[in-house]
Amino acid sequence: MKPKKEKKLKLPETLPADTAEGESRSFVEFRHVCRVFTMGANEIRAVDDVSFGIEEGEFCVIVGQSGAGKTTLLNMLGGMDRVTGGEIYVGDLRVSDFNEKQLTLYRRHSVGFGFQFYNLIQNLTALENVEIASEICENPLNAMQTLTDVGLEERAQNFPAQLSGGEQQRVAIARAIAKNPQILLCDEPTGALDYETGKKVLKLLHDICREMKKTVIVITHNSAITQMADRVVRMKNGKILSCEKVEEPMDVEALEW
Repeated sequence: MKPKKEKKLKLPETLPADTAEGESRSFVEFRHVCRVFTMGANEIRAVDDVSFGIEEGEFCVIVGQSGAGKTTLLNMLGGMDRVTGGEIYVGDLRVSDFNEKQLTLYRRHSVGFGFQFYNLIQNLTALENVEIASEICENPLNAMQTLTDVGLEERAQNFPAQLSGGEQQRVAIARAIAKNPQILLCDEPTGALDYETGKKVLKLLHDICREMKKTVIVITHNSAITQMADRVVRMKNGKILSCEKVEEPMDVEALEW
């Protein structure tokens, strides 16, 4: 008896008819998005009626102090958390309408994640950590080439414990990029790194944005990083204070903090 072939679930290719025609939208767009958490009798509005857009291929920095709502915003965009209200679009996808299976596919194929703590699998080599991501995607990049692109071709057979913090962060970024995602989301990617290593990681992310034409979104509490961005979104208490296009971003090498 032949095993039953698993039915492959596809993401919707276009928006529903009521939103697909006659609209001008940014590549990433939030429309009146809210995320409310309930704690007992209290409601916490982590994200409160947020609307803004990011264009394709931009390097966007979302900045704000701890508790501003940045991580909640990123989690909703990355399909790891659901909106309480409003709509989120990425390209032709209305992510806020996805069911759980569609969110799983969206996270797998469309989004690359980079975190402050690298989340590498300790008993796998750098190359194997990248290969895990590339093996689950439809149109992955070559894992070894991706490691080479982040300057770690000579460390491919090393385990995470044999790598410095900056090298581990680069492996994590390579793993995210190997998926060939539409967007790369980075949560405080320099937070666990020293100053010089942090600048190298920022330059890597900036190069990925420019050379691979990826939309890169970085959230941080470090306002100095905003100087290298194409777009800066400022948050406070769950609200957007401003969303500004930067005409002449600063070179990463010139950043100081």
